[in-house]
Amino acid sequence: MNKKRCAWVTEEPIYINYHDEEWGRPVFGDDRYLFEMLSLEGAQAGLSWITILKRRENYRQAFDHFKVEIIASYSDEKVEELIQDRGIIRNRRKIESVVTNAKAFQQIQAEFGTFDNYIWGFVDRKPIVNHWEKQEDVPAETNLSKQISKDLKKRGFSFVGPVICYSFMQAIGMVNDHTANCFLSGASK
Repeated sequence: MNKKRCAWVTEEPIYINYHDEEWGRPVFGDDRYLFEMLSLEGAQAGLSWITILKRRENYRQAFDHFKVEIIASYSDEKVEELIQDRGIIRNRRKIESVVTNAKAFQQIQAEFGTFDNYIWGFVDRKPIVNHWEKQEDVPAETNLSKQISKDLKKRGFSFVGPVICYSFMQAIGMVNDHTANCFLSGASK
């Protein structure tokens, strides 16, 4: 039996696996993963998600598996090395934002204990389960993603606009936007 999935999922195995195993599933207590997803969503700005997913392992290698404490201390030489890395998107501003965001991420960890505590505090640790009928109903941003974006920017983050923040919220399961016809829909549970 073929499973029905959200309309954005193609026949690409990498898309199917991401949709089925990660997207919309709540992630608690894993700051490394949260930083990875925030970084990848920023890298995706202006590109398709499949472009980033296909380079995900390259990103993990290039950025020390998204270990915040290592990335926060990257030198200018390391940034120049990353700009030459053909395995990732070689956009200086996006690469520099990962380093900048690692430092801001550490400040949030110091203030809240974990980034997990901070980000999930916006929804009282309860995922928002939407019941969209079709893909066209799913918003690109919401008032909450605008609020999170504004707060992250105030704390020194970059490449965290409201659309990126909403995509991040979907990726880490703060929001479940699986459409009604999808086997993972909150409506079908």
